[in-house]
Amino acid sequence: MAENNNTTQEKDLNQILKVRREKLAALQEAGKDPFRHVKYDVTAHSADIREQFDEMEGQTVSIAGRVMFKRVMGKASFCNVQDLKGSIQAYVARDSIGEEPYADFKKFDVGDIVGIRGEVFKTKTGEISVHAAEVVLLSKSLQVLPEKYHGLTNTDLRYRQRYVDLIMNQEVKETFVKRSKIISAIRRYLDGQGFMEVETPMLVANAGGAAARPFETHYNALDEDVKLRISLELYLKRLIVGGMERVYEIGRVFRNEGVDTRHNPEFTLMELYQAYTDYHGMMDLSENLYRYVAKEVLGSLKLPYGEHELDLEKPFARITMLDAVKQYAGVDFNEIHSDEEAKALAKEHHIEFEGRHKKGDILSLFFEEYVEEHLIQPTFVMDHPVEISPLTKKKPENPDYVERFELFMNGWEMANAYSELNDPIDQRERFQAQEALLSQGDEEANTTDEDFMNALEIGMPPTGGIGFGIDRMVMLMTNSMAIRDVLLFPTMRTVD
Repeated sequence: MAENNNTTQEKDLNQILKVRREKLAALQEAGKDPFRHVKYDVTAHSADIREQFDEMEGQTVSIAGRVMFKRVMGKASFCNVQDLKGSIQAYVARDSIGEEPYADFKKFDVGDIVGIRGEVFKTKTGEISVHAAEVVLLSKSLQVLPEKYHGLTNTDLRYRQRYVDLIMNQEVKETFVKRSKIISAIRRYLDGQGFMEVETPMLVANAGGAAARPFETHYNALDEDVKLRISLELYLKRLIVGGMERVYEIGRVFRNEGVDTRHNPEFTLMELYQAYTDYHGMMDLSENLYRYVAKEVLGSLKLPYGEHELDLEKPFARITMLDAVKQYAGVDFNEIHSDEEAKALAKEHHIEFEGRHKKGDILSLFFEEYVEEHLIQPTFVMDHPVEISPLTKKKPENPDYVERFELFMNGWEMANAYSELNDPIDQRERFQAQEALLSQGDEEANTTDEDFMNALEIGMPPTGGIGFGIDRMVMLMTNSMAIRDVLLFPTMRTVD
């Protein structure tokens, strides 16, 4: 029975599509090809008309958008037109637009794109509308939109056909409008702090600056293998060496890793570097930036997310990684004095590790296992082990740890920052240690970037740097449950 229903539905759909193409052919034959229109002067959007009705009542406006509903009632009809800012009703009467245009209008389909010029008024039922004096078909829809009341609910299809998702689900469009506003607010804040926005290469010989597997490709013109960048760090630091004291970049980076609710192989990263400061300065900047963006975009410093409410108004908590593990796992790594002791402790707590791991790596694994999920309110986790921080200054009083922090909210890492390592001798030793890990099978380890080393030898001032995951920031500020919900076109497996 289900198969018969599917067959019937498919035949019905094919007939509808056939009729739409026949309508287009008839319009073209009559010299009314809708695709010939190249412009339409829009003077108002739906939300503007509603919000400013008292001033706009009786005025003539031109709106344009997609027909989402149409009801024909003899000599007069209603339709709903959806534009960037929402939808508005139009009243279309034969006596107002003319007999022939009205006959054409009656043949319009849901999904068609129209331009309507007319007077703003309010119907007897109190609905703000446009009384059409002219209706123009600007583009013919040859496909069928999802059924109105159920919308586009198939999640996989929503991501693959984001253009339909944006049409059918207004809240989706609002998410991406808000995303744009968030990024604009970030730029305004940083520009106001004297930072300069720059652009650095995406195709690189050495993909460094983060622990991640790169995508690899071949540059035919130079006959060289190159990689897609996994970070923005090493080129931005070169600019600090060159005397550009405050720089930032917002751009896509690419990591050859899995897909889940918080990870996509290509994502938007913002990194900034400031000369003559350290990771404490980056903490202050992070707090101020988050508060500025939330206030600008949301008008509030309280972020509702799922069952939690994140409070950006209070000073962000600060705790060392050692103290956090001690608090939540009950283990004091100050009492662990060797790699062997750390590994024995990991076995005791059923934490998986690799043979190459050292005490600092084990501490990080304990942190991931026991601590992250508890860090709901904004928290700076400071002073990471040197083993997992190859580009960071060591703490002078305890060189087993570095001047680094990660900002956590809702149990997620939201930012990663350092007092940047500017000692070229120490940096070369760190790179050599990374290459040793690479030879032992760590595909995420860094390799030595000789040009970057040359830049450090020329001299880099004391510098603070930070990387923000823009997509996660947008997730929190739009109450979105998955990273795919804040990426217009997330990575999807190709469908034949």
